[in-house]
Amino acid sequence: MLAYLLQRLGQAVAVMLAVSFLSFVLFHYVGDPINNMVGQEASLEDRAALRQRLGLDDPFLVQFARFVGNAVRGEFGISYRLQRPVAQLIAERLPATVELVFVSALLALLIGIPLGVYTGIRRDGRLARLLMTVSLIGVSLPTFVIGIGLIYLFSVTLGWLPSFGRGETVRLGFWTTGLLTLSGWKAIVLPAVTLALYQLALLMRLVRSEMLEVLRTDYIKFARARGLSDRSIYFVHALKNTLVPVITITGIQIGSLIAFSIVTETVFQWPGMGSLFIQAVQFADIPIMAAYLVLVAFLFVLINLIVDLLYFAVDPRLRIRAVGSGH
Repeated sequence: MLAYLLQRLGQAVAVMLAVSFLSFVLFHYVGDPINNMVGQEASLEDRAALRQRLGLDDPFLVQFARFVGNAVRGEFGISYRLQRPVAQLIAERLPATVELVFVSALLALLIGIPLGVYTGIRRDGRLARLLMTVSLIGVSLPTFVIGIGLIYLFSVTLGWLPSFGRGETVRLGFWTTGLLTLSGWKAIVLPAVTLALYQLALLMRLVRSEMLEVLRTDYIKFARARGLSDRSIYFVHALKNTLVPVITITGIQIGSLIAFSIVTETVFQWPGMGSLFIQAVQFADIPIMAAYLVLVAFLFVLINLIVDLLYFAVDPRLRIRAVGSGH
């Protein structure tokens, strides 16, 4: 187990270094931030002095080494546009994105897995067929189309839910949350459903497919021959083996929720990291853009590391293989 963990940690560090290098290279040549920081009346001497103060004249490898060293300490420099520490800006926006992703993932899991089990068990039923047909909508439609449609229906037409913003928030130490207020819950419903719909449909179809495959295996037939109840067969034997690949896909999809929340945050003007990144792109604010991608990559790597450990705990074949190889 320890060797398995050390191997995964080594891979995580390598991935983070590669992502950091690629993101820094990518944004190092995106526009000139000096043009967005000074007015047209600024002289060439003022521009040169500002460039030197920001370290933009240093060699590329020196800038990258400084970026990695600062990132390890949680420092990403100063925003060129806002003239504030990037870490502080991200800390202000992080709670909104985390809560949106958390609620979306919870909706996808709590609805997608039971529907997947049901459509797998009752695959020939009318309701199961209807659910599978509706799931195609969630898989096929772009996120922004779903968001605009929900806004038109529930905000413009019915007037039940707000179409933008986060609602009233409460500060708990360094964290601000909207999940403790009624307006906060109303505000998060539409963006959370928009972000969760694709993941929900994908998870439902995956669970259904795995359930159908597991129910055809010999040990399920043997369990039926032993006279076990359908409940025991479906929810103890079949579902347990179905969850092995589902755990992996779920971890990847949670990472996708974080990465692709940009579109949802833009549609609903949600004050999260995604909207901060979009503003940074418009002004070539390199520190924010690089910090955002590194942070998203770190969350991806962390989630996949947790998924690998869960996979190791759930799948006995990995433990047997580790013991057989001397780990």
